[in-house]
Amino acid sequence: MRIKVDGQTLDILAVQMDKHIVTMIDQRWLPFKFELKRLESWQDTVKAIKDLVTRGAGSVGVAGAFAMAQAAHEISTTLVLEFNHLLIEAADVIRKARPTAVNLSAAVNHCLQAAEHGTTVEEKRTLIDEAAQQVLSSDMQATQEMGKAGAELLQPGSRVLTHCNTGALGIQDHGSALGVIRFAHEAGNLAMVYVSETRPWLQGSRLTTWELQQEDIPHQLVVDSACGYLFTKGMVDAVIVGADRIAANGDVANKIGTYEKAILAHTHGVPFYVAAPLATFDLECLSGENMPIEERPAKEVRTVVGRLPTGGMGPVQVAPDQTEALNPVFDITLAKYVTAFITEKGILRKIKPKQILKLVEKSGYAS
Repeated sequence: MRIKVDGQTLDILAVQMDKHIVTMIDQRWLPFKFELKRLESWQDTVKAIKDLVTRGAGSVGVAGAFAMAQAAHEISTTLVLEFNHLLIEAADVIRKARPTAVNLSAAVNHCLQAAEHGTTVEEKRTLIDEAAQQVLSSDMQATQEMGKAGAELLQPGSRVLTHCNTGALGIQDHGSALGVIRFAHEAGNLAMVYVSETRPWLQGSRLTTWELQQEDIPHQLVVDSACGYLFTKGMVDAVIVGADRIAANGDVANKIGTYEKAILAHTHGVPFYVAAPLATFDLECLSGENMPIEERPAKEVRTVVGRLPTGGMGPVQVAPDQTEALNPVFDITLAKYVTAFITEKGILRKIKPKQILKLVEKSGYAS
């Protein structure tokens, strides 16, 4: 993605790796501070995933693949059986860094499967390196194809509501839902993007608005609880969101608050689109009831991180000390509320297990 930093335009990826050193845009401090975090070990990369240095299903998947490549080169043994054992142990740790997004486990498994074709430790390392780069390149290609396909769903003058951050920070290199919005803007079909703030981490207000500003796309930020107002006033023509995991029946796990937007769209007769690469479909998960929902610390609800009056960055407490808080990170939107899936292989309108399987098989992601 192209970003403006200190008057300069940079072409950079949210997550990248060079000589087995991973570099991430530290999303925790955006939009107030642009910082690249350098991660020299696979344990450092896993911690960065847990700490939300990078987030978004695609970026987490890429980071997980790079962590696998780092681990493969940090395992010092030349004995194949011992290498395999240690690699599987590392893979298990990497998968658990973020349990809901299927892209992470899919990327890790892709690297493990590639390693099986090597007969020596060195061959396995090379195959894992190649597999990790494939995860990145697949995401980049998928976001471009999704953007093109999804943009055709919007008519000139469309007003779109989006939730969380689904741009190039979250999935390389155009984004999922925000990639569709980018291409619609280029086609002249976009009048306004309404960005819900997305509590508690405020990915909408901090990250999505920042990405939209980079490309001068018209947008307005709204608090999460204002979205119903937009629908009652007839201000929304389409909702476009991303996904962290999609079950075999079409149920969608996405950032907490997505389900509410789906219900509003359904009630008001507004199309609700989910933009996601086929790697996000988990055919082994039969429905949303089987999806693990990550819960994060209560302190994320009790505080808001932002720019302080002094100019520095830090948390501001917004609830009394010791207030108990429930902090589920995702919710489930039932398939019946999804108008269509926007994927790199086209638009899926008939959301049934058989049609989902047929589409996913085109990508090679079917198990």
